Amino acid sequence: MTLSTVPVIFDLDGTLVDPAGGITGGISAALTQLGIRVPAPAQLDAMIGPKLSDSLLNIAGVPQEQLADVIRLYRAYYLETGIAQSRLYPGIPELIEEYAASGRPIAVATQKPEGLARIVLEHHGIASSFHFIRGSAADEAAHSTAPRGKTEIVAAALTDLRTQHAVMVGDRAQDVAGAMANGLDCIGVSWGFAPDGELQEAGAVAIVHSTTDLAAAVESMDAVRAAALSEVPNDGVV
Repeated sequence: MTLSTVPVIFDLDGTLVDPAGGITGGISAALTQLGIRVPAPAQLDAMIGPKLSDSLLNIAGVPQEQLADVIRLYRAYYLETGIAQSRLYPGIPELIEEYAASGRPIAVATQKPEGLARIVLEHHGIASSFHFIRGSAADEAAHSTAPRGKTEIVAAALTDLRTQHAVMVGDRAQDVAGAMANGLDCIGVSWGFAPDGELQEAGAVAIVHSTTDLAAAVESMDAVRAAALSEVPNDGVV
């Protein structure tokens, strides 16, 4: 790794991992079990990425007093069935292996509970490739220990990486917003769950359609950083 190598912070669901119905199926099962109306498929898809408790309240219309029960039932389903339904997106295993082998610092910043995120990545055999894995608090329904938002989760990953120079990779507007709040650019991936135009409107610096395109975009950022470093005086700090 050189000083011009840009660290990369990845979102999880919709970016590295395709939930393949594991998330939406779990939400549907939990709501059904409690007699709560299940949203339409498009609304269920919109719940992938944002903080689960917010999505359940604002999209699914779950009453506050039932939120904890819905999350508990969802987590049980997801651990038992949902993770096994998920899969890595095409090209992701090879890209992560390449970054790990080259020494590029890589991390995960997800609104999924941190421990659960690690379980998912371990299931797919890539957890050890990441320098750090950051996520939300374990209890998404507790008011006194409210999970951190994307901005704080990205900030925690930056602190772990000991840098303020990195790029975020994600599939939803909150990934872009979390990156921008920390002074980072965000590359949007088209294979996730963002509706048409969401990533562009949010301010993603690029939208890529394959991991080959993603690798090229990151390498372009390496080149920009290398050029910037070459212009810094010997006693300068970047």
